[in-house]
Amino acid sequence: MLNLKNPNLYLNRELSWLQFNTRVLKQAQDESLPLLERLKFLAIYGTNLDEFYMIRVAGLKKLFAAGIIVSGADKLTPLEQLREIRTYLHQEQQVVEFCRSEILKKLTTEGIFVKTYDEVNQADKNYLNRYFSENVYPVIIPIAIDATHPFPHLNNLSFGLIVKLRDSDNENIERFGLIRVPRVLSRFVELSSGVYIPVESLVARHVEELFPGYTLLKYAVFRVTRNADIAIEEEEADDFMEILEEGLKLRRKGEMVRLEVGTNADDEIINFFNRHTNVYKDDIYKFNTLLNLASLWQIVGNKDFAHLLAPPFKPKNLPPLDNTEDIFTTLEKQDILMYHPYESFEPVVKFIQSASKDPDVVSIKMTLYRSGTNSPIVQALINASESGKQVTVMVELKARFDEENNLIWAKALEKSGAHVIYGIRGFKVHAKATLITRRKNGKLKQYAHLATGNYNPATAKIYTDMSYMTSKDEITNDLTRFFHFLTGFSKKGKLNELYMAPSQIKPKILSLIHNETRQGENGEIIAKVNSLVDDDIIRALYKASQAGVKISLIVRGICCLKPGLEDVSDNIRVISILGKYLEHPRSFYFKNDASQVYISSADWMPRNLVRRIELLTAIKDKVSKEKIIQILKLQCNDNVLSHELKSDGSYFKVKDDDTKTINNHKHLEDYVNRVAKSSKKESASHTAEIIDSIYPLN
Repeated sequence: MLNLKNPNLYLNRELSWLQFNTRVLKQAQDESLPLLERLKFLAIYGTNLDEFYMIRVAGLKKLFAAGIIVSGADKLTPLEQLREIRTYLHQEQQVVEFCRSEILKKLTTEGIFVKTYDEVNQADKNYLNRYFSENVYPVIIPIAIDATHPFPHLNNLSFGLIVKLRDSDNENIERFGLIRVPRVLSRFVELSSGVYIPVESLVARHVEELFPGYTLLKYAVFRVTRNADIAIEEEEADDFMEILEEGLKLRRKGEMVRLEVGTNADDEIINFFNRHTNVYKDDIYKFNTLLNLASLWQIVGNKDFAHLLAPPFKPKNLPPLDNTEDIFTTLEKQDILMYHPYESFEPVVKFIQSASKDPDVVSIKMTLYRSGTNSPIVQALINASESGKQVTVMVELKARFDEENNLIWAKALEKSGAHVIYGIRGFKVHAKATLITRRKNGKLKQYAHLATGNYNPATAKIYTDMSYMTSKDEITNDLTRFFHFLTGFSKKGKLNELYMAPSQIKPKILSLIHNETRQGENGEIIAKVNSLVDDDIIRALYKASQAGVKISLIVRGICCLKPGLEDVSDNIRVISILGKYLEHPRSFYFKNDASQVYISSADWMPRNLVRRIELLTAIKDKVSKEKIIQILKLQCNDNVLSHELKSDGSYFKVKDDDTKTINNHKHLEDYVNRVAKSSKKESASHTAEIIDSIYPLN
């Protein structure tokens, strides 16, 4: 019998992630896309890679230092993974540099230029000199390094120049120094609309003003990356907020895990820098291009060149949300399933805002993972609390890279009188849920919102996610129990209609897969997740495939399952969709299950299924169910934005056939526009008719 624990049946998590980021890079290489859209994907690639080094590479280094040998089903050791990662990234660096050079060269034909100080005319140099004196000189930080001036601590993602100087009075005296460029300064100085000067080019011109009495011999640009993960020992103090604030300070002081240097960095400069920082040689990346690809967002965001981005799409309110009827009245008539960003997130915002103003609403309970800055939702919660409503908010302070923002909101909510929960000890609360309790005809009536994505109106315009709104008692009663679990001490939270991690979701998913396995060739599974890592779920899918079940997996990022293995995963197809929007929903179809369709906040990863509080929701409403099935089948047939996974871990771009080109992002935009322009009927049957036009079921 085949051993399904054989490490050869699994792809490495970290190398799979690198393949995902390569697919992002391929979007930047796609000549069919507008130029700034391509530059945007290059910026995303850089942002992704920064986080990968800060978290994943830093974590592998910790495992190696701790003597951990095996860290995944593929059985690669931390050291083996680090070697593979470094080899992969050093090889890909050449592609990145060529791509960046090609895009910037083509942008010059559209009036966008990135130039050095020496490449502009004298009038522009005069302006840049004034700009330096007025905006840069007062905040720049020149640092001498010698016996009396120790090498400084450099915060995570610190950026600046390494300089070699000669004493003007004694040519035998040479010294090294640093110039830190604070983040308050823009990465580029914009001369006029479309003309950008990298700040380091300007600073380099004025080095001798920063070090009077010295002559500049040579310089190189540098950027450092540190371990940015926060290890919080929650037992160490009663005040969790205090621990988190301390952790945020420590983030800036983590171990240095990567050094990036610019074109002019010779061995002498690199060796000088590394004597003080001790970065492993293979974690030093020398670029012949601009450091900090993420900073290209400054150019992408130039509104004068918005025509060089993908055409914007305005989300729509579809029936029954396109009228003036009170949202609570609408939900008493029917359930609603929205697919963002095609359908507007505004009804969700108004759901909370209406509850905050409605005199019949007595309580609002909500989870907040990432809410963004200037959140209208949090402001509505504050208003509701100040007006005397009972407001309970679970603010997840451990939402990575959003901790500081969440801390600010948590304090504001507490100040307003809201009951704020700061997490469950030992778990992150990643569930997305709202429960509103309202008086109606002398009784209490409840209304729920459950989602796959965060309560963040900004990201809801660029992430695809699903929102489910209902007033069904079986759902709202379960949500009441869920929030009681969050606010109480119970460690045995169990729901009846909903499923909650860490105790219920994984067993339910395994049960659903096993049920399809029993159906053999009559079984079918379509699952859409961001990541697939969990060993038990992968093995269950392998067994289902061996039984003849047809399995389609839409996995945006990491996938440790190997499709197409003979006698193991012959019946499994895995695709990744990358395009205009970031694919974010977790939604599932199990052909032979009574409910068939589910949405969830949880990916199929151990951290989601075992170490987080998550929710899985069965969608029993007929119209909502059909809508999700149609969307999943549409995406399975996408032949423009899809990349298909091969058993060796690489991906190939799915080619459109001669009969039909299917770009699911474009298809759904057109569909929503068509519905919004059509005669507006409010009945659920009309919605079902429209949904049936998305993509044929058969």
